Amino acid sequence: MTEKLITLCYRKIIDNTNTSPWDKLVYEDSYAEFKMQAQFYNQEQRFCTFAEMLMNVPEAKKLHFLVSAAITGYLKQLNGIIPDVLDNLGRRFLTFEDYVFEIINSDISNSEKHKVAINFFSKPICWRETIDNMLLVSQLKETAEGEIFTHLLQLKPFVSIYSIKKIV
Repeated sequence: MTEKLITLCYRKIIDNTNTSPWDKLVYEDSYAEFKMQAQFYNQEQRFCTFAEMLMNVPEAKKLHFLVSAAITGYLKQLNGIIPDVLDNLGRRFLTFEDYVFEIINSDISNSEKHKVAINFFSKPICWRETIDNMLLVSQLKETAEGEIFTHLLQLKPFVSIYSIKKIV
């Protein structure tokens, strides 16, 4: 089988139903930042929702970037490890080098409608083989003895292969 370098994308959706402390902090701080930043694009207070702002004030698409500033500290707490994605032994192992923050929905008058996504893009890993419904993946490093340590990963909802590159 031809080995390939793959980059995975994990789309973490955060709304008022998330229960982990980290998710709650991201939710609360991104909502507070959204309300503050949205004032600039809604000075006449004609719009309540993010969708209304996007339809009527095209520059409001900058809110994705502007609101993302409120969560950068929380992302640093992850120490470069993608949350929630586990190998078959229950370990977090997948590292990320990039992310994209996105406001899915929000309403300045109702925090319960606030919903955001963080799309994590993994560092490239080697896709060694597919075993049943699992991907056998590894880092590109091998030990002095020539061993390559691997992980078995099941692709679950919100995790997908973002890009593939054949190893020559």
